Amino acid sequence: MLGYFVYLAILILVPLWAQSKVKNTYKKYSQVMNSNMVTGAQVARKILDDNGLYDVSIEETKGMLSDHYDPRKKVVRLSSDNYHGYSAAAAAIAAHEVGHAIQDAESYAFLRFRHALVPIAGLGDKMSFIFILAGIFLGMMDLVLVGVIFMSFAVLFQLVTLPVEFDASNRAMGQLVSSGIIRNNEERQTKKVLNAAALTYVAAALVAVAELIRFASMFLLANEE
Repeated sequence: MLGYFVYLAILILVPLWAQSKVKNTYKKYSQVMNSNMVTGAQVARKILDDNGLYDVSIEETKGMLSDHYDPRKKVVRLSSDNYHGYSAAAAAIAAHEVGHAIQDAESYAFLRFRHALVPIAGLGDKMSFIFILAGIFLGMMDLVLVGVIFMSFAVLFQLVTLPVEFDASNRAMGQLVSSGIIRNNEERQTKKVLNAAALTYVAAALVAVAELIRFASMFLLANEE
């Protein structure tokens, strides 16, 4: 029974806590202006140019915290608040997304591995529960096993995402400091924004692992009976 409540806590409470942490931290530091009064778009452009990535463009995108790097089109997309904003949060997030562009340019191993996993991880995410539920209702544990195998690829994708995101944040900090975009007293603020954003990926990985353990255990217990 205790294990079940722990599982529910991981499944529900951890993601909610991580999302709340991100939103509150972002809200706080989106109201703190960076000392150089540069927008997120300007931060991104400077770091890209400093690293010779002149072919990577920057675009404004809709939505809150919808910022991302598109490796196929070589585009850093920043949400409107971060594209135009002069805040500490805007600078941190822009630098983080450029961190992914630098990873791409340097063929960072974990990023390449994650890209390779995308097709099979997407398939695993869509098909795993279909096979698992079908196996449970039909009493066919072989189908449950197929579902668990599919799920394992989706979980692997979540786990590989962690070093990719942490490395991008480390690169962001290094670039912001070396370029003089942020000063010593702003480093702590920037780290808080980056660390809060990383929590969402940690939470997603925990949920994915908990789900995999649950269904893998179900399969093993069924075969012991």
